[in-house]
Amino acid sequence: MTDSADVRPAATRRTAPGTGHAGRGRGDLLLGTLAALFTLAQLLLVGPDMGLGWDETVYVSQVGGDAPAAFFSAPRARGISLLVAPVASWSSSTALLRIYLAVLSGLALYMALRTWRPLFPPRVVALGGALFATLWVTLFYAPQAMPNFWVAVGALAAVACWLRVRADRRDRAAWWGLAAAVCLMAWMRPTDAVWAALPLIAAALPRGRRRPLAPLALGLVCGSAEWIAEAYVRYGGPARRLADGSSIQGGLGWHLAVVDQLRSLGGRALCRPCSGSLPAVAVTLWWYALPLLASLALAVAVRARRPAPTLAALACAATAAFPYLFLIGYAAPRFLLPAYALLAVPVADLLLTVTGPAAGRRRTWSAALVALALTGHLAVQYAVLRNTVRHTTASHRDWSAVAAELHRLGVRPPCLLAGPEAIPVAFYARCSSAATRGHNANTTRAAIEDAVHRMPVAALTSPDAPRPEYAGGWSVHRVADKRLYVAPSPARGGTG
Repeated sequence: MTDSADVRPAATRRTAPGTGHAGRGRGDLLLGTLAALFTLAQLLLVGPDMGLGWDETVYVSQVGGDAPAAFFSAPRARGISLLVAPVASWSSSTALLRIYLAVLSGLALYMALRTWRPLFPPRVVALGGALFATLWVTLFYAPQAMPNFWVAVGALAAVACWLRVRADRRDRAAWWGLAAAVCLMAWMRPTDAVWAALPLIAAALPRGRRRPLAPLALGLVCGSAEWIAEAYVRYGGPARRLADGSSIQGGLGWHLAVVDQLRSLGGRALCRPCSGSLPAVAVTLWWYALPLLASLALAVAVRARRPAPTLAALACAATAAFPYLFLIGYAAPRFLLPAYALLAVPVADLLLTVTGPAAGRRRTWSAALVALALTGHLAVQYAVLRNTVRHTTASHRDWSAVAAELHRLGVRPPCLLAGPEAIPVAFYARCSSAATRGHNANTTRAAIEDAVHRMPVAALTSPDAPRPEYAGGWSVHRVADKRLYVAPSPARGGTG
């Protein structure tokens, strides 16, 4: 294991056991099998018929032809919209989109793990991939049109490629792999890419260590180019866009969101505001153990005189998690996916070390304890995933029911649905969406009143919200725990 984790140039490094042609073949088969099982698990456990979530409708509507594009707020980036465009641009099938993303995410996980093959033995890399792939949050979000999983696999590949470029400037595959991985992260979320790559950038700056800096810079520039261009066109420049994004996210600054993240581990897709009791200890125990396991993994790597791969992964995991633990006032479990991906391989190395021959007479007991802990961990992850999928599917069906009611009431395309909660229902109803207040405010009362004379218009609110000012005289309807206000039909003077 020590030789295989050596990051000296390949010309001066001895071939590690299992890294010959036969060993590489077996390793690739192992990783390929893991990736295939990951894809299959997504299709079986998440399913292709869950419906699209709020953020998904925003991203998909930018490239889908059936629904008008939803308001695209400052914190978002268009990478995920372009990723789903090959399917969403010609088909409205959610099942087809889920299958496409499940297959693509399995391939991405395989490619990211494969970059670690020169740094750790195949069994370590495969176990690390399995630890990450079996988290409920990974399985839940990988087949969704959301950017966080793609930032995670980009970060995982970037760290491995950075280590390889640092060790051997002639490793052109790693050079271009580093540029591509950082580009993928920046394409999906530019700010997340900077945070995740921060230790790599810092380590590449000192004189004599600048070999990895060029691909890092190339990846960041290429991946964020569209985001920067759009910032100048729509927001008045990158600084203004960042400021607008901070405002939408409640003002970035010192916020202790660690407990909020714990609350979200029970299956809350968005914990904002984040209140209520913590999930059961069985659900959060792995999260408490993760920092301890990471520390022990570093200690094992230092003792074996191969600290570089573990230290780089842990450092990038820390910076990737930092803004979501300490700089934002709410939580979502998907925010920490890059950190989980980066921690997975070092933790796998630790687990295989304490259960391997080096454990001596304690090997049997260690292996039994680790196997028992992993079995319980998998059971908990499955239970949370099952409940999360069930609740999410039910809420998406409610949106579909509201959309069907809108059509029954005569609000059919081309149409407008207003209100702070309008975006996902408008997508399901194939209407434009509008809001005069809140994070997605994009219009005025006068514009909505003018639209009433040109197309069917409705407003959507929660049951306890007051009637919108522009909806005076509109008919009121209740459906799926929502309140609908439908404007008089522009054609007949009635509600239709």
